[in-house]
Amino acid sequence: MTLSRREARRTAIFLLYQWDVTGTPLASLYEGEVDQWACEVAEAVVERRDDLDGRIDTLSEGWPADRLGAVERNILRVGLYELDRGDVPAAVVVDEAVTLAKRYASDEAGKLVNGILGRVVKETAA
Repeated sequence: MTLSRREARRTAIFLLYQWDVTGTPLASLYEGEVDQWACEVAEAVVERRDDLDGRIDTLSEGWPADRLGAVERNILRVGLYELDRGDVPAAVVVDEAVTLAKRYASDEAGKLVNGILGRVVKETAA
């Protein structure tokens, strides 16, 4: 099954949310056919969790990754991972992450995600 990149990103975030909240191994959360890209992203994020969370801690100024909601935390993890990969334009990564945060968390979460990922984009461009 091949999803659009937007749908696959959402799937990856849902998988990561379930993994994060339940502590269930990621591979056991795959039900039916799961998009390959979504699996690849979710597995890469789990593998790099400590590094990604450390960066979130630094960037969020007073809101460590473990204090964020699971939705916001995993959207940020995926956003940072995608920015690191560099195969999707930064503006698209940030826009998609903000949209997901607003849809599945809140407008405030969208602002938080935009601020953190926007800072990464600015620092990378400098």
